[in-house]
Amino acid sequence: MKKLWTSDPCYGRYGVNGSLCSFLIYLSEVPNWCPLLPGRAIPPGVTDTSAVKTKFKACNLFECALCTGVFLVRLEQFKWVHQRIRSMEQIWVDAGRSLSAKYNLTERKAKHILVHPGALTDESGFKIANSAFSGGPLGELVQWSDLIATLYILGHDLHLSASIPDLKVSLGIMRTGCPPRPVVTPNLIYTDIVGLRQIQAALRTSWVKYKCMIRVLDSFGTEPDFNHPAWAQQHNLTSYFGGLNLTPMQFNTMFPHTPDNTFLGFVVQHQLSSEERRQLESTKRQNQALVYGKRATFWKDKEAYLDVIHRYLEIHGTVDNTAPIPAYVKNHGIVKGSEVQVLLRQSKVFVGLSFPYEGPAALEAIANGCAFLNPRLDPPHSRLNTKFFEEKPTIREVSSQNPYAEAIGEPYVWTVDIQNSTDVERALSAILNQTIEPYLPYEFTCEGMLQRVNTLIENQDFCTNTKIWPPLSALQVVKAEVNTSCKQACREKGLICEPAFFPHLNSADNLTKSVHTCSYNSSEHCVFQSDPLLFSCVRSEESLIRICPCRDYIKDQIALCKACV
Repeated sequence: MKKLWTSDPCYGRYGVNGSLCSFLIYLSEVPNWCPLLPGRAIPPGVTDTSAVKTKFKACNLFECALCTGVFLVRLEQFKWVHQRIRSMEQIWVDAGRSLSAKYNLTERKAKHILVHPGALTDESGFKIANSAFSGGPLGELVQWSDLIATLYILGHDLHLSASIPDLKVSLGIMRTGCPPRPVVTPNLIYTDIVGLRQIQAALRTSWVKYKCMIRVLDSFGTEPDFNHPAWAQQHNLTSYFGGLNLTPMQFNTMFPHTPDNTFLGFVVQHQLSSEERRQLESTKRQNQALVYGKRATFWKDKEAYLDVIHRYLEIHGTVDNTAPIPAYVKNHGIVKGSEVQVLLRQSKVFVGLSFPYEGPAALEAIANGCAFLNPRLDPPHSRLNTKFFEEKPTIREVSSQNPYAEAIGEPYVWTVDIQNSTDVERALSAILNQTIEPYLPYEFTCEGMLQRVNTLIENQDFCTNTKIWPPLSALQVVKAEVNTSCKQACREKGLICEPAFFPHLNSADNLTKSVHTCSYNSSEHCVFQSDPLLFSCVRSEESLIRICPCRDYIKDQIALCKACV
């Protein structure tokens, strides 16, 4: 093995990485030359590991992970992912222990979960992983990192795919030069839109067998009107990212954009190492601002805005050194995430430049006690007026650089018109006249993500449809007047629209029980939805009053109702 493991790429696809640990696992589980290692053995008489009860991983995350072949750390695609998880490993383990102590999680079953980030593969041509250390976008990598860590800590059996050949081996449609191991049918597949198209191309017509297992990581969301191929074609809503014909809740978003999709989320990294904490103990928060923008294009036409801020604060940046930025900016260049955390804890204001939209950085700032200056977008940006959103399968209007942060509001987030110096100065004066404590919603902590993803995995079922989840006891029916969406109507009542309840309400008997004014006379009638893929929380109608299924939610854990945990 030491001499020949590099002779065929298939060894790498089985998790062999040159370490003795990976050799032993390969020899015990692929050609079965050696006994199974402790902790990996399947109990006698059990042939399907989906029947094995899961346990939270309480060991050092990466000691465990490297010895299970979960992380193909030798691959460039996962270098940044590996670095992020390693920097947070103890936080993940502690969060797993904490959640396990609070809830009875002993009846969960381990699932085989295939993770295939299509946009990270070389075949996609996007080169996201290549640019991760030089100022490229990190949102997708953050979410993949946190999902992989979550699934592993929850005790599931992960199969990580980094290329189309990896994918084909995982799905049992390609043989390799290595002794073949039994192909395990996944219970769940996490991918993205690029990866879904790769899966469809690899499996051809047989991909339908896996369709209900798919969960698509989709940063900005996919609304039902764009997801339905025929409807999208008929209403001129087609795009590369739409027409996938999945149940809308199979799309997993970074932020809770639309109730039609599932909020998967990510974790806001705000913890520092013991060494970094020691460095900060002797450092007071400085009279400085840190600008949110790693690329020169983000700074274009923002000098007047920055000039106003510079009158109040020393300005720092973490931008490519070749960028033409104001001379008064103290630029640190592209730095590691841990260095950004230090800068945030030293700064009083984190300055948004209007782009990138809805990134993790705004929440990282307020988690470190640094107020976020959030540029208002007026008129709101959407696919109708902004090139960035042209191909996005959503009609959502983005009212600021980070609408989720906007909803958190003052004193943590100050949404301002950056063209109006008076508005900017008002916010700066208020920020500098108070002490802002760190704040982080529970849903963006490690424990919050573990709770949410565990609940979703255990309860969301698009294959059998044998139960309604969330439970029907959470249903609250609300009327939406003409030109009002169910999302709006539910929100006005302090609730959230729940698409899982649409099929229940979409019957004469259940509707009549819930809404006593729905009669069948000459002046009033009820219209039902004939196509379940077109149930929509976000659509409004010019001539119809909508009957909306709403539910409550846990504060700072919007994906879950109060009866869901």
